[in-house]
Amino acid sequence: MTEAREPLSAVRESEEPSGRSVQSFEDLKVWQACRELRLLVAAFVKTLPGSEKHRLADQMLRAARSTTANIAEGYGRFHYQENIQFCRQARGSLYEVLDHFISAHDEALATEEELRKARALIDKALALLNGYINYLRKAKANSSKTRSD
Repeated sequence: MTEAREPLSAVRESEEPSGRSVQSFEDLKVWQACRELRLLVAAFVKTLPGSEKHRLADQMLRAARSTTANIAEGYGRFHYQENIQFCRQARGSLYEVLDHFISAHDEALATEEELRKARALIDKALALLNGYINYLRKAKANSSKTRSD
């Protein structure tokens, strides 16, 4: 038996887990936190030596951009489970960005302070993302209960 697929219209018309009204993915605190990280990464890679432009810099930018892009794409999907899957991809990208910062630090390309700041933004984004995923799971379960009543 296939799992029933539920619409996400309730998410767009209701509230974020924090209780704020959501009109666009840009209203999500988790997207905003990932955007802050993406901007930090974009500024950081400009400080890397030219030899890292097509190596570490490119990988860091792609991973950081993936965080916001996956949250946005998941938000645009019609079903909770699809949104959750894109959020999981974003979570993986957050860990990838952290690994790149650790590598940069290990190779003396990032200072301890730069690594600390990146880690703090990543931890914040991860906490918000995990909360959003839990919210989506509960919303999915509630929509299934509502249809079966």
